[in-house]
Amino acid sequence: MAESPDKLRKSDEEWRAELTPEQYNICRCGGTEAPFTGKYWDTKTPGIYVCACCGNELFSSETKYDSGSGWPSFFAPIREDAVATRLDTSHGMIRDEAICARCEAHLGHVFNDGPRPTGMRWCMNSASLRLIPKEA
Repeated sequence: MAESPDKLRKSDEEWRAELTPEQYNICRCGGTEAPFTGKYWDTKTPGIYVCACCGNELFSSETKYDSGSGWPSFFAPIREDAVATRLDTSHGMIRDEAICARCEAHLGHVFNDGPRPTGMRWCMNSASLRLIPKEA
């Protein structure tokens, strides 16, 4: 199968040079931040959340809600093709990992215990995101 021309590939050295150590650990190594510590877990600023690695638009603040989990949570991505999922069997659990569809950065996980209208909880790491505030 041919790879999408929109995919972004960089070497490990390039990612290490561009990202903070925390971003690298989370986005490129599948790490996580502690709950209630990330920059955006309780942010209410209107805008668009983009991938911290490649700038791909991922989520709108209009779909952000307080899940009580301590991580920024959304009930839907900005577009169906913005975020991809893959099976994550790490840490003795079976979960759906959320990754950036463009650069495959680890964003967090998706669960089916979210609010209406989707019933989904896209539970993301703040370090994987960058908020572009909506202009007033």
